[in-house]
Amino acid sequence: MRSVDRFSADTEETAQRLRDGMAGGVLSFPLTSFRDDGALDLESYRAYLTAQVATAPGAVFPACGTGEFGALDEDEYREVVRASVEVADGRLPVVAGVGYGYAQALRFARIAEEAGVDALLVLPHYLVAAPQDGLVEQLRRIASGTRLPLIAYQRGPVSFTAEGVRRIAEIPTVIGLKDGHSDLDRLQRLTLAAPDGFLFFNGAATAEIQARAYATVGVPAYSSAVHAFAPEIADAFFTALRDGDDARTKALLRDFYVPLVELRDRVPGYAVSLVKAAARLRGLPVGPVRAPLTDPGPADLAALEKVLDAGLDLVGAPRLRTV
Repeated sequence: MRSVDRFSADTEETAQRLRDGMAGGVLSFPLTSFRDDGALDLESYRAYLTAQVATAPGAVFPACGTGEFGALDEDEYREVVRASVEVADGRLPVVAGVGYGYAQALRFARIAEEAGVDALLVLPHYLVAAPQDGLVEQLRRIASGTRLPLIAYQRGPVSFTAEGVRRIAEIPTVIGLKDGHSDLDRLQRLTLAAPDGFLFFNGAATAEIQARAYATVGVPAYSSAVHAFAPEIADAFFTALRDGDDARTKALLRDFYVPLVELRDRVPGYAVSLVKAAARLRGLPVGPVRAPLTDPGPADLAALEKVLDAGLDLVGAPRLRTV
């Protein structure tokens, strides 16, 4: 089994920056700004991301699920990742999403590499289930075409076994795994199968709901969709959880996160479109979602407003943010 001292110096440097970031804050998955006509709004995206980076998340992951990777063409993707690298300006790691089959993933990987990102998150492939041999080979082929470190993302049709994790950990540039299945029995087996220093983080939808459970199997780091519209709430929860403030953790879960998840579960795609709607409620320039996602209607928007106000009141944050 590979140990972390077999990483190249550059790969290990990136992995260590991500470890440090994960220990110090939530992982930010920014929204991509669109105009009302659906066109990419790069100026607004830069302003929005500047505000996100100013809150000092552990790392920023542009053009991933929350950033509607699947709705971006290659030119738009190039602009988004390039802007992300420029805004981050070396202050924190930038990990761009790539996906689809390996041939298409490599096209995006080359764009991201040219833009200067630090690593890539390999999003679940499209539609079909695949055996472990295929999942491992997918990562091998992507790794063979880019020097960038890779983080695998298991969710939907992608699900690794302990043996699968052992095998992907032998690929010299695969440094970690984001988990979106929330099967803690299996996840515990995966963490035990991986070499020391292999990165794991909780990538469940509204990850804070399960953050305490993930921590019990050795995976305390997590991505936060809430950070995309209310970093004050996301940071307050992270701090309460880290410091063992059980009363504050429970209050945030009970009065904000659980109502948010109950609303999220009403409509497919709300894991992204509710996040964008909440950002707009705070005055952030993110615009609408692109089809096939849909923006929430008046009733759900009113319910979201109440949930958001409750969360902001809990942490003493203002309703509107300036970018």
